Amino acid sequence: METTSRCPPNDHLVIIGNGMASHRLIEALVKQPTRPQRITVIGAELTPAYNRILLSPLLAGEMQQDALTLRDAQWYAEQVVTLILGEKVVTLDRASQTVATDSGRSLDYDHLVIATGSRPALPDVPGIELDGVHGFRDLQDADALTDIAQQGGDAVVIGGGLLGLEAAEGLRKRGSDIKVSVLQRSERLMNRQLDATAAHLLKDTLTQRGLRIITGAQLARLESDAQGRVAKVHLADGRQLNASSVIIAAGITANAELGRQAGLHTDRAIVVDEWLTTSDPAISALGECCQFDGTTYGLVEPIWRQVEVLAATLCGTHSQGYADAPSATKLKVSGVALYAFGPTEASAEHEVLNYHDLERGDYRRLLLRNGQIEGAVLYGDTSQGPWYFEQALTGTDLNAYRQALLFGAADVDVLQAGMTDQQNAPSHLPTSEVA
Repeated sequence: METTSRCPPNDHLVIIGNGMASHRLIEALVKQPTRPQRITVIGAELTPAYNRILLSPLLAGEMQQDALTLRDAQWYAEQVVTLILGEKVVTLDRASQTVATDSGRSLDYDHLVIATGSRPALPDVPGIELDGVHGFRDLQDADALTDIAQQGGDAVVIGGGLLGLEAAEGLRKRGSDIKVSVLQRSERLMNRQLDATAAHLLKDTLTQRGLRIITGAQLARLESDAQGRVAKVHLADGRQLNASSVIIAAGITANAELGRQAGLHTDRAIVVDEWLTTSDPAISALGECCQFDGTTYGLVEPIWRQVEVLAATLCGTHSQGYADAPSATKLKVSGVALYAFGPTEASAEHEVLNYHDLERGDYRRLLLRNGQIEGAVLYGDTSQGPWYFEQALTGTDLNAYRQALLFGAADVDVLQAGMTDQQNAPSHLPTSEVA
């Protein structure tokens, strides 16, 4: 139990990073009566925090940039939060408890939160630094990809996960004269969330829309033209693809350099305890740049739980501390709904239940162990996903209702009600006659 404030009201709280995690923390803090009165947030981008999840529809031309903004600069001022934009923190001095930005600005802190997020993980192959190679993480990337789509040519997306597929579809939708290929190292798309059937359905859908999907593709090197710009992609099996641009969307790397340079305990990211505190008690880390119990983070659900814990810790209110918990993934890939949790592959101990409606394109697969749901993949109609996840969390024994499980909660309720009525029905045994 943590009830001692890490940042008393008169102390100066400095937050490095103005992404989604940082912004949610600020929104949580300003609601608390014991909030730090002096809060400064420093963002490297020129715009206030925005919803990065919506970069894909922005690229596709389905919404305007203003729709992504979480709060404008005036809101920060109204909350008595100092907002510094367009400056990157380059030095952290733990001894003097100061940070310095690339503009020469220096700030002292009583408590520091590092929420610097992540960047695309770059494959270690020759040519990765060529002109024409892009990531897809921020507004600047979205603008660059929009230009690529409108110019046309051959775009190659490295990575067949959610972000890569969204980037590919956005390029296809935005450009009228662009050919888009997706390279996936695994033998199936979204291999961490989908089983083979769902991945095959997704591949068919995207192929029909005009994307070229290449699975089992091992990137070997990128080749440049005479001007030093990417021109071709070479695969390990000898295949070559023309590429006027390459978009890297194959995982993320935590932006942990600031903590590493300052001597904080780091591994793949900045290591924190259950209160999101680093090896320095005056410094916390949050979101994609932190690592807890060997785990790093890229989904919003666990990061939102981290925010709740850190806000309580900073304000001295009750908290049980952060703990990893099972989470379900609800994804929207280019107009196709997906919902998944638990193991991707069935083990010998699992009972597998499948439902596949070819006409509607709906697919469901449940993994049961001893009558309890351990994993699910839903493609198309995902409405029952949250109910399946709830049953998994509570460990409900569903053996008696397994015949209705694939059709969801309503059918299970009907079956359960019928079984209850049968059990409660009065018996009609013959009575003995008395002579």
